[in-house]
Amino acid sequence: MTDGKLAVIGLGSIGSMALWQASRLSDSVVGFEAQSPAHARSAVGGDTRLFRMLYRGIPDYYPILERSRSLWAELEAETGQDILTRCGGLSIGTAGGPYIPSLLETTRINGADHEILSREEMAVRYPQHNLRPDDIAVYDPHAGALRTDRAVTAAVAAAQANGATVHTNTPIDSIEETDDGVVVTSGEKSWTFENVIVSSGGWSRGLMPGYLTAATQTKRIFLTWFVAKDAAQFSPERFPVFIRISGDRSMYGAPAVDGVTVKATLDGRGTPTPQADSVPRELIPAEITETTETVTEFFPGLFPNIVRSDAFPDLFTTDGHPLLGRLKEGSRIYCATGFSGAGFKNATGFGEIAAHEALGKQTFGGLDFVRPQRFRTR
Repeated sequence: MTDGKLAVIGLGSIGSMALWQASRLSDSVVGFEAQSPAHARSAVGGDTRLFRMLYRGIPDYYPILERSRSLWAELEAETGQDILTRCGGLSIGTAGGPYIPSLLETTRINGADHEILSREEMAVRYPQHNLRPDDIAVYDPHAGALRTDRAVTAAVAAAQANGATVHTNTPIDSIEETDDGVVVTSGEKSWTFENVIVSSGGWSRGLMPGYLTAATQTKRIFLTWFVAKDAAQFSPERFPVFIRISGDRSMYGAPAVDGVTVKATLDGRGTPTPQADSVPRELIPAEITETTETVTEFFPGLFPNIVRSDAFPDLFTTDGHPLLGRLKEGSRIYCATGFSGAGFKNATGFGEIAAHEALGKQTFGGLDFVRPQRFRTR
């Protein structure tokens, strides 16, 4: 006898979606969360994450993006929550630099909808952005801002409505694969499940084998917010989500979904942190200086004073791609972690893949680039 067909450990961005999807497939699903879903110290903190169909890199992400886009709409319909603010998105950068040409090449391969905007066209349509003389932009009509807290809590609630059991304030100390299944232990309590998904982000390293611990690192991600001189100019109706890499400066952000503050954060500034539980929340002087200098140049319509900041842990892999799959062929332990600061837009799609595969069902092909086994040979 086991305590269920599937346990999901960690109900954050991916785990909550995996639990929701698994609850659609089985009435014997259990979720474990060390604190509570969308708690203030999890990687989903910070109100919003960007959803976008345009990116640079491996084209195999695109089918997952398409599926994720549909599933975000399904989650909204199922729960009545407004999760994805569909405001479009901008990718901005030097016309001949490393960012925009690479993004356009990936977009050409995928056939994603897009529109190229000159510096002059940007000045008319989106005057909030102060572009450099050699900057251009690429507009993504399907992009938007995902409301992280709503997404996670909605997915967990939907799973419970489907019959899933959720244990909150239950940190998992160990998992052990046996002939009978996988034994999950928290303190003096233990359960046995047919299969287990490990999706606890920065806390996953203690539950993974050595070859994956060596291939991952917990990093601190910080976020910053600013007040607009004219809030209406930075509303979702007028100000799309954005990513900008212009020469020596880079930033991403989202509109004022609260009607007051605009998220504008330095891009790619994750720094190693020893423990997910001990991420320094305060910004250091260098972070404050670079952030305010960048905002001063990029956004004349924002007061260049950080009015809110915070920091969160996330798990990064050495190659920047997720760990999505079983530890080895025939294993009952499935990894859905290591999304390297870029997983939330695809959380529904990744969650569906994890739930289906952990329960023995087929999903996408072409996923070798995310399989954990790729690190066994390094």
